[in-house]
Amino acid sequence: MIRLKTAILLGTLLFFGSEELQAAAIPGVPAAATPAAHPEPLVQGGLLGAISSSIDDIQSKLNLDRDLLDAWRLRADRAADEVDQLVNRPSARSSWSVAGDFLLLTAVWAGVFGLLWMFGKFLTERLCRHRVLLSRERGQALLAYVLPYSIPALISLPLTIYASQLLPVSAGRALALCFAYATSSGVFAASLVMSLVVLFNVGHKRRAVQIIRQDSPRPLFAIGFLVALSDALTSPQIAHQLGNNLTSSIAVFTGLAASISFGLLVLRMRRPVAQVIRILPLAQRRAQPALRETLRIFSGLWYWPILLMVLVSIVNLIGIGDDNQQVLRSALLTTVLLIATVFLSTTLHHLFKSRSESDVRRSGAYKERFLSLSHALLRIAMAIVFIDILGRIWGVSLFDFAVSNAVGRAISDSLSHIGLIFLVTWMVWVVLDTAIQEALKPPANKRGARQPSTRIKTILPLLRNAIKIILVVICAITTMANLGINVAPFLAGAGVIGLAIGFGSQQLVQDVITGLFIIIEDTLSIGDWVVLDSGHAGTVEGLTIRTLRLRDGKGFVHSVPFGQIKAVTNQSRQFAYAFFSVQFTYDTDVDKAIELIREAGHSISEDPFLRYNLQGPLDVFGVDKMDLNGVVLTAQFRTVSGGQYAVSRAFNQRLKKLVDNSPWVHFAQTYPQQVLMPRQAAEPVHDGVVEPEHAVLLPDRPHS
Repeated sequence: MIRLKTAILLGTLLFFGSEELQAAAIPGVPAAATPAAHPEPLVQGGLLGAISSSIDDIQSKLNLDRDLLDAWRLRADRAADEVDQLVNRPSARSSWSVAGDFLLLTAVWAGVFGLLWMFGKFLTERLCRHRVLLSRERGQALLAYVLPYSIPALISLPLTIYASQLLPVSAGRALALCFAYATSSGVFAASLVMSLVVLFNVGHKRRAVQIIRQDSPRPLFAIGFLVALSDALTSPQIAHQLGNNLTSSIAVFTGLAASISFGLLVLRMRRPVAQVIRILPLAQRRAQPALRETLRIFSGLWYWPILLMVLVSIVNLIGIGDDNQQVLRSALLTTVLLIATVFLSTTLHHLFKSRSESDVRRSGAYKERFLSLSHALLRIAMAIVFIDILGRIWGVSLFDFAVSNAVGRAISDSLSHIGLIFLVTWMVWVVLDTAIQEALKPPANKRGARQPSTRIKTILPLLRNAIKIILVVICAITTMANLGINVAPFLAGAGVIGLAIGFGSQQLVQDVITGLFIIIEDTLSIGDWVVLDSGHAGTVEGLTIRTLRLRDGKGFVHSVPFGQIKAVTNQSRQFAYAFFSVQFTYDTDVDKAIELIREAGHSISEDPFLRYNLQGPLDVFGVDKMDLNGVVLTAQFRTVSGGQYAVSRAFNQRLKKLVDNSPWVHFAQTYPQQVLMPRQAAEPVHDGVVEPEHAVLLPDRPHS
């Protein structure tokens, strides 16, 4: 709808300036056929220059019609003279007699209507108690409008007209008949509309009907009263009694008030009425989907033709032109054209957008995106055709204006060039963006298809943003050139600014280039656990054009510029090793120890939660070394990236339990280093035994 509104605004602009612009010369026509006094204007500066060259003509079209104001001023003066003549006219009857005629006929109408209203209310209460209507809510509501309101309004008016025949002709009698006719019409119109509304008081429509019944009766009565009063004042008998200009002026103002009130009521009731139109029973919605869709479309459009006809009636009442019939005919054709265009646009939207997700998946992403592009182009074409047909209805041909006029040719050429630029840019973006989205999209069948790698997930979003920026810049520059804006200063200024930024931000350029090579070489990707030479370690959460974002084991986030990264240790590529180094005592049976290690590894291989982290069986390397503390045995598992930690913890726990239950295998303890103390020259002697002053104590051998 945004494109449609833009096209309508442009068509309005061309419509106002078309008559004077069509007077310009047509290229290729001989000089004799073109008046010398009107040479073809030279249009420069692209679209903006073409529009600016017709500003004066457009402004002249926007001036008010002075003849219309003069005509209304003359009518007001004559109406004032008729009022003065009506007041000062000599008459055989006094003013009190005329006022008495008005009050008498008004009392007759009010008395008859009041009696019939009370009788109707009484009859309605009696009938609603009958067993036939006791359970019929719609029937009771219908009687509540027909008997107290519709029938009394129809009966009281003829009786009042009959009573007026007994009175002499006077202005009071004429005014009383006008008000009686207007009041009866207002009551009858309101009751008739409410009688039709209560017929829809079923199911989910009850709330909408309730809102209409609460808010509509008084505005409907006022609208009916004003319309009938305007109609009565234009009758020859009333005009002869009160004056043609006076009655016609009052009729115009009452008609305007009725039109405006009706338009406001339609706007206020558009949603409840749309709900009444749209809602259908469940069985009917399932059995007739075409009818459901048609009513859905109509429920959103029903008030537009009414508002347009209200506008036409207002224009017709104030007399904007000499040929009101032609204006009314053009307005009716415009209404039909608007309804047809919006209905066709909504139908196309339903055809292009109502397919299920499975149909979209089967058709492919490229086909779906190009269908959306085709839908948009069709809507633009419909808007252009709508504007041209609308101009022809009102006597202006935009096609002729674009072909046979210099300004029109300039505007059409600029718009066509800009449209072509947007179309090419849009198509390039659709192709590239669809390819990137398809590469990033996980396959529907995860077992049978290959998942996108982390490298692709890292590079493609950056590439997509870069492509978007490049396309937007190119499209903006070419569009500005076609608008008539000189882009050379912009390009030169951008080059100078870019050069200055490049010299002033060498570190930024270094970060960008280093990051680009890190991403291209696939050194790290989002989700990897990395250790940097700067001391930072954590999971890669994000990559920008300049920085790397890490989250460490404590949950802290570190942002590291790429220029500071010299070496990267990636611990999340393809696989890892869970390495075990276990030390036993020298009196341990090595074969038993190896057997326990294999048993612990076998239990991990059979664990339903841990075996998915393994990429192979346990490799036992045997005795790796022997030292003062004992015998060292080594083994390892090949695991997936990041799974080595869980496997190592589980292996250590299970091996500890197995060793605790084995009498032949013992974990070694670390011996302290021996400390040699110097001996003194004279050592004390006790019972013939020389005792050192400081004995060297060795730790006991660990007990089995």
